[in-house]
This record gives sequence, structure tokens and C-alpha cells, in this order.
Amino acid sequence: MSVTVRVPTILRTYTDGSAEVSVEVADGATLADVLAALEADHTGIAARVLDDNGALRRFVNIYVGDEDVRFTDGLNTPVKAGSTVSVIPAVAGG
Repeated sequence: MSVTVRVPTILRTYTDGSAEVSVEVADGATLADVLAALEADHTGIAARVLDDNGALRRFVNIYVGDEDVRFTDGLNTPVKAGSTVSVIPAVAGG
């Protein structure tokens, strides 16, 4: 099944400048599967999204559709065919 991943400007060097890329994953895939497929197609991007322990980096927000995965099942969040996964760097300031 195909899933669209929206890539923030800061990570587009890994996607040859593309703001959106499509990845193929098996039916019943999770966000972890999508990120693995993204890494297979765009080497180096996973290290920017995941920490050394394989967990989501603290300052990266990921949405599957409209759902923030930090409030669902994290990397185990199910991803359906045709879904859009958005990678959004956190914005901080004061």
C-alpha cells in the first residue's frame, strides 16, 4: 500500500528537495514500518527523526492524518493505505 510522507524543509536534502514522497509498505503497517521504508528510499532521514534508541526525537512531531502519534501509539500507530504522515519539527521560543 502507498503512504504519502510530508517532509519539512529542513529534511528535504534527503528527498532531493521533494516536500512529499510516497513510500510502499505492507497492509497493516505501523508508523515504524513507514519510517523504515522512508529510510530505505532516502538514506539518512531516519537519524533526523529517531534518536539513538530508535524512539522519536523529542523535538520532532509526527502526525498520521490529523492525529499526533505522541497521543496515540507512537511508532506503533497504525497507518492505513492512502494515509498522509506529516513530519513537523517543533518550534520553540519565548
